[in-house]
Amino acid sequence: MWKNYQYVLTFHFAIQEINKDSHLLPNLSLGFQFYNAFPSDQFTLWSTLSWLSGDYILLPNYTCQTQEKSVAIIAGSTAAFSAEIGTLLELYKIPQLTYGPFDPMLNDKDQFPSLYQMAINDSSLVYGMISLLLHFGWTWVALFVSDDMKGEWFLQDLKAEMVKKGLCVAFEVKLPATKRMFASTDISFMTRLRSSSANVHILYGEVRSLINVDIAGPYFLTTGKVWVMAAKWDIVVHETYHMLHSLHGGFSFSPHRGEIPGFKHFLKTVNPSQYPEDFYLSKLWLHIFGCSPAGSLCGKIGVCPPNASIEFFPGDIDMMTISDSSYLVYNAVYAVAHVLHNILLEKAEAGSPGDIAQPMLLPWQLHPFLKKIKFTNSAGDDISFHESRDHMAQYDVQNIGNFPGGLQLLVKIGEFSSKSPHDQVLVISEEMIEWPLAFKETPKSVCSQSCVPGFRKVPQEGKPLCCYTCILCPERDISNHTDAEQCNQCSEDEYPNSERNRCLSKLVTFLAFEESLGMALTCMALCFSVITAAVLGVFVKHRETPIVKANNRSLSYILLISLLLCFLCSLLFIGRPNTATCILQQTTFGLVFTVAVSTVLAKTIIVILAFKIMKPGRTMRQLLISRASNSVIPICSMIQLIFCGIWLGTAPPFIDRDAHSEHGHIIIMCNKGSVTAFYCVLGYLAKFLTFSMLVFCSVWVTFLPVYHSTKGKVMVAVEVFSILASSVGLLGCIFVPKCYIILMRPEMNTLKYFNNRKCSKIF
Repeated sequence: MWKNYQYVLTFHFAIQEINKDSHLLPNLSLGFQFYNAFPSDQFTLWSTLSWLSGDYILLPNYTCQTQEKSVAIIAGSTAAFSAEIGTLLELYKIPQLTYGPFDPMLNDKDQFPSLYQMAINDSSLVYGMISLLLHFGWTWVALFVSDDMKGEWFLQDLKAEMVKKGLCVAFEVKLPATKRMFASTDISFMTRLRSSSANVHILYGEVRSLINVDIAGPYFLTTGKVWVMAAKWDIVVHETYHMLHSLHGGFSFSPHRGEIPGFKHFLKTVNPSQYPEDFYLSKLWLHIFGCSPAGSLCGKIGVCPPNASIEFFPGDIDMMTISDSSYLVYNAVYAVAHVLHNILLEKAEAGSPGDIAQPMLLPWQLHPFLKKIKFTNSAGDDISFHESRDHMAQYDVQNIGNFPGGLQLLVKIGEFSSKSPHDQVLVISEEMIEWPLAFKETPKSVCSQSCVPGFRKVPQEGKPLCCYTCILCPERDISNHTDAEQCNQCSEDEYPNSERNRCLSKLVTFLAFEESLGMALTCMALCFSVITAAVLGVFVKHRETPIVKANNRSLSYILLISLLLCFLCSLLFIGRPNTATCILQQTTFGLVFTVAVSTVLAKTIIVILAFKIMKPGRTMRQLLISRASNSVIPICSMIQLIFCGIWLGTAPPFIDRDAHSEHGHIIIMCNKGSVTAFYCVLGYLAKFLTFSMLVFCSVWVTFLPVYHSTKGKVMVAVEVFSILASSVGLLGCIFVPKCYIILMRPEMNTLKYFNNRKCSKIF
């Protein structure tokens, strides 16, 4: 796999820089040995034992090499490989610096005390992926993790965080690991890719099994999925480059790193003649350019083009983009160099110049210094093995682009930083994203379509929380955002719009003079007031006529004035209510109308006494002459005044707001205060004073059910109409016939005419 050869080139570059540095290891040069390590159980230990014994004949605990053994080993692009050789290296306390992804298992110092992981803990990767899902609103996600401890830990952490954020797992797959090179593996799980309703798949772990599905890939993989993965997938990505179109448009999280100064220039200028002992570089040159320059291991073969450089390699062999593992190799080499520098510095301070010139170091001597090592590399990143390095995590979010001709690009489109689970920042430049071919815009990955404002989510029984149905908010409730869990009730002063996604302010209303109903009632009240005043004028003008005298002028004047005031009282019910009008509405009408009906009662008593006077006895005559019947008016009025006083003293009327009777309106009205007091006043009028007056009785008996069946302005209008109707009833029944005679039949309004009629026909 040619992409892995970048590790070797990075190693060469780091060694070259260190050996040229006059301050890091002055007067010393770092030597090295390369061994090819196959990622399988069958060949892993073979390379390690070959290095330990110094010969292809594997002799444990025996070395055939004449030179001193290396003091450290940089190896381990995968956790399994690192663990297998680490167990063997631990026997000799040889420091092992790994450049693969961080694995919690390898961090166990009881099991691997001599192993140092260059990669930092990627526990924040979970938060980064969750933040990406939330950013795009992806709530329905499929998970693909390797079937090992690392994959299991990642799966547990990811699912726990998904539950906290309201995200759901469509399905999860444990990817089988391939233990032997080119061994077959189960690919049945790949049939679920095409049928999955989730458009976003998270990929994580040591999944070498994908190497063995290269032939089946075009049949199973689909371009309609967005893959989110860790950057260490560059191993798998480049091993299966011919099916990379399926990963196009995906996202890769890579630990943030600075750019190594001079590395790209080194890659552009390196060639096999500079490293003649390197068999693979010569082979790579032959593979790409079909030639080998003079001075290389293979000697001069063919004629190399003038642009023969790593810079012009095909797109499927991208050496110019440094991978995460290559960056860790660079740091590992410098970590060893800084450790050697510190050891030699300590020896110099102890006064051992001979040891500095020809240092004799044993591998185990490096451990105390490795544990404390801390330096800043040329890219500006701090390097150490202290646990505090894992507290601050920063990732580059890259967009995966795979184009015709094997061209592959990882374009940085954002960053994620995490200081703690509560201090996280994700920045994404969406305009730079290249989505999978199946999507023309930002894809969606949800179990159920979002509930628009005005609806709320109702979970479906037996399914994850992300699967739900949408129901309309109740009549008085709204939801003003997408996927609302609950609907919120509008305040008393507001009401929902028709879509139920916004509360609108209710219109404050009352029975106003300007509206048609108020205007009609006002006109009626004024018209009847004018008519009553006219009748009063007629009676005053013809006060000396028999019919006026016979109807008791003083009582008629009192009755007409009280009826005039009754008509005018109805105007108190129209217009915006205030404290004064609310108190005056019922009490004024109650008192004035009591005067009116008690006047009628007094007139009735006079008629009865007039009939009784025909019988012997002086009592009736005295009652009639003394006008005792007129005392009914103040007595009845005083009783009504007492009722009104009790009402106002206990629970007086007040301004009230009715926000429910009329949709979208708040009706300002007068609350009766005490319903009992109101009915006492009304009942006193209806029962004890006006039982004999059919019209009046009919109006107020009808008023009660109608009044209770209406709300708001209509209720006020009913009350006004009842006042007008009852007043008109009295006016019409009592005074219309008299006015007719006075104005239309004046011949009947003479003393001569009355003398010719019987007393029983006066009324």
